[in-house]
Amino acid sequence: MTKGKKQKSGTQAPDFSISVSQQKFVNSHANKSKRMSKSIEELKSLTTQIRRDILRMVHAVNSGHPGGSLGCTEYFAALYGKVMNYKLPFTMEGKNEDHFYLSNGHISPVFYSTLARFDFFPVAELSTFRKLNSRLQGHPTTHEGLEGVRIASGSLGQGLSVALGVAQGKKLDGDNSLVYTLHGDGELQEGQVWEALMYAAAKKVDNIISTIDFNGQQIDGSTENVLSLGNLHAKLEAFGWTVLEEKNGNDLEAVIGILERAKTETGKGKPVIIILHTEMGNGVDYMMGTHAWHGKAPNDEQLDTAFKQLYLEAPADY
Repeated sequence: MTKGKKQKSGTQAPDFSISVSQQKFVNSHANKSKRMSKSIEELKSLTTQIRRDILRMVHAVNSGHPGGSLGCTEYFAALYGKVMNYKLPFTMEGKNEDHFYLSNGHISPVFYSTLARFDFFPVAELSTFRKLNSRLQGHPTTHEGLEGVRIASGSLGQGLSVALGVAQGKKLDGDNSLVYTLHGDGELQEGQVWEALMYAAAKKVDNIISTIDFNGQQIDGSTENVLSLGNLHAKLEAFGWTVLEEKNGNDLEAVIGILERAKTETGKGKPVIIILHTEMGNGVDYMMGTHAWHGKAPNDEQLDTAFKQLYLEAPADY
């Protein structure tokens, strides 16, 4: 119910107003410009911290999607730590800045942790994940004003369509910035994705870099068994995209390299897409090589085992 509207007896309206601590955080970043680039070693440590955050978030509420989140950690660290041009404080319009759109919104834990660790909002707010009145819902939304989130992405298949509209809008505005998107491989079973792929090539939207998280797993099993994508590289090329592929999607330096290479392919009259091979559940041995942890949280013992594998000498856990 919208804030300010009269409530029925015995009910309480969600409070989406910014807290005092959040306002102090915003004020402290009011004059902060483009993020400071981190070293490779700093980013490697950060990927481990983000993985710890992911597991802590889903464990606390016994719900969420750790598998895909763990598999995409290097992508997010590379994008926000080295590749993408953005400024803080966050603004929805983001004029003359690169934009990112998460299409497979169920991997929100890695998205939220990344945003917090790169100073979009306080790290302490991660503790509210999936709780009542939280801005950090299971799938990202915009109406609560969470910094870094520009679209709601609960329904799969819609992110590319939105991003293409933004990319064309940037061209009309004379804005030379880029638009980045991320999609799950299982998400490609949605027909809207292929309509958007066709549109992008036909309209020569060449200021977009899309990435497919190709981990071969989805909620019901392997993508090969549920609905095979066949020769994805050939299909994407047939749809008119410049297609790049990286087999080591959990190697931070390799991910940075493929994203930087993709940037050199923009502006040539064709949209650019990366097939990024990752491992679902990467970093936690019992979560890897299976779809079982697509949407299941670890118990206390499993969390402790995972933290031992994701060791940091001085963890900055919230």
